[in-house]
Amino acid sequence: MRQTNRRIRRGRTIATAAAAALVSFAVPACSAGAQDTRPAPGAASPPPASAPTGGASDGPTPPPASSYPLSTAPGTIPAVREFVPARGPGWKPAPAGRVLVAPADSAALADEAKLLAGELHLGYAESDQPQPGDVRLALAGRDSGPPESYTLTVQGGRATVTGPDEAGVFYGTRTLKQEIRGAGSAPEGTVKDAPAKPQRGLNLDIARKNFAPDWIEDRLREMADLKLNQLGLHFSDDQAFRIESDTHPEIVSTPHLTKAEVRRINALAARLHIAVVPEIDSPGHLGAVLKAHPELQLRNAAGRAVKGAVDISNPASARLVDELLREYLPLFPAGAWHLGADEYQALVVSDPQASFPQLASAARARYGPSARVRDLATGWLNDRAAVVRPSGKALKAWNDGIFRSGVVQAAPDVQAEYWTGKENGARPPAEYLSTGRKVVNLNDEYLYYVLGEPNQFTYPTGKRIYEQWTPLVLRGTAAVPASYDAQVLGARLAVWCDLAASQTPAQVAAGIRMPLAALSQKVWDPRTPKAAWPQFQALAGRLGP
Repeated sequence: MRQTNRRIRRGRTIATAAAAALVSFAVPACSAGAQDTRPAPGAASPPPASAPTGGASDGPTPPPASSYPLSTAPGTIPAVREFVPARGPGWKPAPAGRVLVAPADSAALADEAKLLAGELHLGYAESDQPQPGDVRLALAGRDSGPPESYTLTVQGGRATVTGPDEAGVFYGTRTLKQEIRGAGSAPEGTVKDAPAKPQRGLNLDIARKNFAPDWIEDRLREMADLKLNQLGLHFSDDQAFRIESDTHPEIVSTPHLTKAEVRRINALAARLHIAVVPEIDSPGHLGAVLKAHPELQLRNAAGRAVKGAVDISNPASARLVDELLREYLPLFPAGAWHLGADEYQALVVSDPQASFPQLASAARARYGPSARVRDLATGWLNDRAAVVRPSGKALKAWNDGIFRSGVVQAAPDVQAEYWTGKENGARPPAEYLSTGRKVVNLNDEYLYYVLGEPNQFTYPTGKRIYEQWTPLVLRGTAAVPASYDAQVLGARLAVWCDLAASQTPAQVAAGIRMPLAALSQKVWDPRTPKAAWPQFQALAGRLGP
């Protein structure tokens, strides 16, 4: 939501003699923040008194595994996709327990191990010799599973998390953390888990409403426990420009994030395997820039200024935006960049050529006699993409800035972030997908949290997302054909602060908690969850914020 007129993964099946069937469980749960240091709660269903509790092996001989009931799948958010049950006492933290990383993996996994050790009040060590009560983290071969996948095995009084990459191992630790937080122990057996979608996250408008760095970092921790991996940061709009600038300090609003604060946010995000994706929206939504540079303001044929829009026929407009892009590219090291491109007001009138003759003339001069204003706007998008592309970052733009036809076509590597189908000349999602373009879901019907609920927006509910929405539901309530599934890269819940004063940051955090949890379930596993909404909600309540 930018202006107030918007509406707008597989583990192989594992069979064991003890478990004749694979348990595919879909009871999810919300987890604690990644830096929670409260003592782990006691087990909900404790083993017999003589059973090992995860500490050293001194003491009574434990009973045989056959004396335990067959385990049940853990309750997590998102729900684990595959679980092979077993008989045994499970695992829970004990004073002598440690989180171990093999010396060969310490450079890659020490951060993940130390974080888990702190959360579960365990020791940390680099060792190849696990003992009863330990948790071992290890990288498996890159061909051991898809990206971000993991295997969590609880057996013999130990827990082991492996994955083909650091992110997968990290997500295995999030599952273990949630198991302890929710039930006090991790069940005996094996979890094999992986996400359905590679992009899963939250989009945050900090331009219209200032959010403190600590608040943003809290959201990162919440996201990490939900296995979300992308934070979109919309920091420039008509109302404000919220990050310190060296090239153009005159455009920066008060309050704003310093570059040091942004680096701190990015460093935490990287440790939590979250990519921060910045957005400098252009050529619209540049009102804060135009306050300092009125000479770049777009005006119509009658000389009236057009809110938030720069004159894209003026080369100085491109120079200023490109200077900002080049300045901020090193500040955001993650692998994606949002170029904006939505709601350029020159294209919402009935006859852009007549209303903006200078744009029409510039389009013809550059692209030929049949070029139109939208070709000039598409050229603007492609030019900004060319500035960012050498960085290797994935490129994104809002769907309404990618047009159906024309002399100029949007670069094919630009991902369409689909939010609406209500603009003039709206294109349904299948039109983008049928050309091979990749799409990310920010459906304004389900995933737009617009402060103050203007223009018939209502706050999204976790229940509605959980029960009705999937990543294939890109526009309204209808899904695109399943044949396009691989092109739909994922989804983000979007917070837009149109009426910024209508909620406090604390209210925003509370309001998005269950929608974000529901989203995390559906981008991890889009199948209909086996757990009904009340169960999901109750589990989230037990785990706490």
